Amino acid sequence: MATDEAPVLEIEQLTKRYRDSMALNGVSFALAPGVFGLLGPNGAGKSSLIKALLGLVRIHSGKARVLGLDSRTEFRRVRELVGYMPEDDCIFPGLQGIESVAYAGELSGLPKLDALRRAHEVLDYVGLGEERYREVQTYSTGMRQKQKLAQAIVHDPRLVFLDEPTSGLDPLGRKRMLKLIRGLFDRTQTSVVLSTHILLDVEEICDSVVILGHGKLLVHDTIENLRRPADESITIGLERPEPAFGEALQRRGARWEAVHSDELRVYGEPRSAAAMAVEVAHETGASLRRIESGRNTLEEIFLEAVGRNR
Repeated sequence: MATDEAPVLEIEQLTKRYRDSMALNGVSFALAPGVFGLLGPNGAGKSSLIKALLGLVRIHSGKARVLGLDSRTEFRRVRELVGYMPEDDCIFPGLQGIESVAYAGELSGLPKLDALRRAHEVLDYVGLGEERYREVQTYSTGMRQKQKLAQAIVHDPRLVFLDEPTSGLDPLGRKRMLKLIRGLFDRTQTSVVLSTHILLDVEEICDSVVILGHGKLLVHDTIENLRRPADESITIGLERPEPAFGEALQRRGARWEAVHSDELRVYGEPRSAAAMAVEVAHETGASLRRIESGRNTLEEIFLEAVGRNR
């Protein structure tokens, strides 16, 4: 992720209240161009943050700049430069896919012919080229997700906000959608804010992550840094759960913890720990599936951060 370019988002002590509840409580961070995950449990403030950045809700205090523009006073210009894919369906019954995407382009300020040309291009990009003349209400869930993505990027935005873009997709559809999202930045330098509950999606394609909880910023760091354990360790994958394996490690004085029923983290110098694991596997008859350098998972980081904020 580039760090020497101007931030696409700059947020300073952002506060937003709804009657007696605090949706955002002094949130501050900046994001350089890239692909970012926006995480948090229900009610964490993710939707309020996006709406505030788009100028759809009033900010009570603090500052928010999107692509260098003040989201409070220059929100119309902000909306011309960014794209937004909502979680809920936003179809126009009776319109064909090409008409629906072209109309979104016109709403973003494109002339009619340019909007139609771009609609053809982005429908090809998201994989709906053959279905462009079908009416959108006949689309499957996967096709509707692609169509929403096409509407969000038809005007060639510099930044897009995607809200649960893989919701309702099967494993293959999810994989294809994530590839499209990552390609937005890798191919066109369009930065992405991915708001989702699916931690694996963020871990798979994002450069960094922002985790919110009860309106507060809990975590803001790169995926690479977050996955680096504080202590040296290895992760051991077993073919199946083997309680005897952990018991044998315990007898040898090894410090370890279970990550899953068939996965353990053993702390210590990686080569020595790996050699011990092989010896213990031979001793107990356990089958090793893999041994790799230890790392934190985003799930562990998320649960720890949210748990601290309860």
